[in-house]
Amino acid sequence: MNENLITDYKAFLNAGKTERECVNQIISIAEKNSYKNINDCEKLKTGDKVYITKMNKAIALFEIGSDKIENGLNILGAHIDSPRLDAKQNPIYEKDSITYLNTHYYGGIKKYQWTTLPLAIHGVVCKKDGSTVNIVIGEDDTDPVFCISDILPHLAQDQMKDKASDFIKGEDLDLIMGSIPVAKKTDEKSEDDKEKKHKEKSKKLVLKLLQEKYGIEEADFESAELEIVPAGKARDLGIDRSLILAYGQDDRSCAFTSVAAMVETKASKKTTCCLCVDKEEIGSVGATGMASNLFENMVAEVVARTESQYSELTLRRCLANSNMLSSDVNAAYDPMNANLFDKENASALGGGVAFQKYTGSRGKSGASDANPEFIAKVRAAMNNAGVSYQMAELGKVDQGGGGTIAYHAASYGMNVLDAGVAVLSMHAPWEITSKEDICQIFECYKVFLGI
Repeated sequence: MNENLITDYKAFLNAGKTERECVNQIISIAEKNSYKNINDCEKLKTGDKVYITKMNKAIALFEIGSDKIENGLNILGAHIDSPRLDAKQNPIYEKDSITYLNTHYYGGIKKYQWTTLPLAIHGVVCKKDGSTVNIVIGEDDTDPVFCISDILPHLAQDQMKDKASDFIKGEDLDLIMGSIPVAKKTDEKSEDDKEKKHKEKSKKLVLKLLQEKYGIEEADFESAELEIVPAGKARDLGIDRSLILAYGQDDRSCAFTSVAAMVETKASKKTTCCLCVDKEEIGSVGATGMASNLFENMVAEVVARTESQYSELTLRRCLANSNMLSSDVNAAYDPMNANLFDKENASALGGGVAFQKYTGSRGKSGASDANPEFIAKVRAAMNNAGVSYQMAELGKVDQGGGGTIAYHAASYGMNVLDAGVAVLSMHAPWEITSKEDICQIFECYKVFLGI
C-alpha cells in the first residue's frame, strides 16, 4: 500500500471540492515539479514541461517527448467536476423568518440524499470593480454549516407515497442560511404595521453578515459561482481502514492519480499529457468541457511552440495518432443490489483498475467502444508491470447507463479506453473507493504514459 499516495489523495479531496480549487491544487503540484505556464514559453523542446488553464476550471499538463509531435501524445483525460448544488443568481430569500439560499442541482443526483446533511458553500463572487472574493464556509471546525430540511416521519404520509425521484422536489433543495425569532406581540396599531416592521429581518441580517465578512452585497450574487457540497473531510472507512469515504471521488480519484502519475514520470518518445476538464457531469458542454474546442486549442498551443512553422495538418495528425486513457470511474459491484449487475462483467472494490471497452446505454449509445488492438496493447503493458486490472461495464444491459469524455476524444480519431476505479454509492454526497484501487490506478497511469 502506497500510504503517502493515499494521504496526499485525501488531502487533495479535502482542499478540492470545486473545479477551481482542483485547478489551483494541480497548478501548485505542477510548479513544484518544474512545470511552467505555457504563456511564459515562446518555444518548447524535448524535456520541457508546461501547463495550460482555461477559465480556472480546466487544465492540461504537457511534457515534450523526443518524437515528432505529429506522431501523437499519450494522454490521461479526467474530469474535475462532481454532482452538487449550485446557488441561483438571485438566491437569497426569506420565508416566515427563515432565510434560504435558492439552488439548482448540478449533474445526476438522488435529491433526497442531500437533505439533513451538513453542507458547505465553496466558490467565488466576482464584483463589478473587477475584484474576486473567494468563499469557503462550512469546512473549518469553527464555521457554521448549512442544511436542507426535511419533513418529520410523523407528517410524511403523503410524501412517502411518492416515487423516490419525486418526493424531494428540485425547487425544494434550498439551504437554511439563518433565522430569527418570529415577530412578538407589540402595541402596533395593526398586524400590518407589525409585519412591515418585521419583514425580511432575517434576510437583512444574513446579508449584513456577508457584507461584514466578505464585502459582498446582494446584487453581487448575480456574478457569483457558488457550489454547495457536503461539509467535512475524507475519512478512512471500515475497521480495517481499507476504504475511503469522501465527496467528489467521481472523478477526482482519477484526476488526482493522473496528475500524480504525470509528475512522477518522464516522457521518452511520445509527448505526454494529463488533461483535467470541467462539465462532464452535464454532458461536457461549455467552454471548459470536452465537447468544446478546449483540448484541440490546448494542443495547438503546444504544436505552435514545438514546430518551426505551425501547421493545421500537424495538429490533426497529432490528435489522430494519440492514445488516451479516459480516466473515469466505474460503478462498483454492490452485493446488496446484485440484481443490477452482470457479476462476471462488473468491477469489484479492491479488484484493481477497471477498464471499460465501452460505456453508454441501451445499445452502447454514447460510447466510443475501444478497438481490441489498443486494449491488447494496454493489457500487455499492465501485465508486464504487474498492475492488477479487471474488464468491466457499468451494469446489466438495459438497466441504465452513463458516459465519459471518451467519445469526445475518439472524435479526433485517436485510440481511447476508459480506465478508472470502482466506486460504491457513486454520485451520492459521500462516495466509497478502495485504497488498493487508488494505488493500482496510479501505477496504471504511470505505465501507460511510457507506452
